[in-house]
Amino acid sequence: TFSENPEKLGWPSFHNEHWDPFWQAVSDTGTVVCLHIGSSSQLTITSVEAPINVMISLQPMNLVQAAADLLWSRVMTEFPLVRFALSEGGIGWIPYFLERVDYVYEHHQAWTGQDLPMKPSELFKERFITCFIDDASGLKNREDVGIKQMTWECDYPHSDSTWPESPERLAKSLAGIPDDEIRAITYENAMRLFHYDPFAHLPIEESTVAALRKQAIGVDTSPVPSGKEVIRPDTPVRIIDLAARAVPKAAS
Repeated sequence: TFSENPEKLGWPSFHNEHWDPFWQAVSDTGTVVCLHIGSSSQLTITSVEAPINVMISLQPMNLVQAAADLLWSRVMTEFPLVRFALSEGGIGWIPYFLERVDYVYEHHQAWTGQDLPMKPSELFKERFITCFIDDASGLKNREDVGIKQMTWECDYPHSDSTWPESPERLAKSLAGIPDDEIRAITYENAMRLFHYDPFAHLPIEESTVAALRKQAIGVDTSPVPSGKEVIRPDTPVRIIDLAARAVPKAAS
């Protein structure tokens, strides 16, 4: 995983020539550059007094910023073989984002001096792999998002994960979608884009939900380990509360 914003970590930005050897290396090897939310160690925080749900709700917006940063960067024109995956970024925001970047290109090109080989929306669909966990609105607008680069993820073992009910949650979201598109979204796109064939290691008939769950019989797959009690806070957890927990207590 590469940082969604290396400058926030004290490194040069995407726009700097510092990364040219890296872009060339991933071009030569066909390696996909994955950008994961939070990989810049910077999340959108409106206020330290805000409930933690504010920050969690805005987490995917980090990758909206990263997508814009890269889409307008010299990487798009000087390294045409580099592909990016927006890990855990969701897809519901993409139709408007593509509409917006096209408008910006057409409306402001005269004075911004930006020159791209195609419309930004077309460039996005050629160079970016999109990833979602649970995104009904994005699936409804999948034609606008771009089916050929859309991939599903379950985000195990993070708290945003749909595990252990990922198949059931996904089936509900995919209801009514043609089988060929379901295959593309759930595994074929990922196989093609990442140049990896999982069925070379585990046959497809052994990779179904039923087959995999049969192998996991006896394994505790409950979200909370058996016998453990879930302690819920009396009041909403704030960002400042998490920060306080992260600071080691002074030795008494």
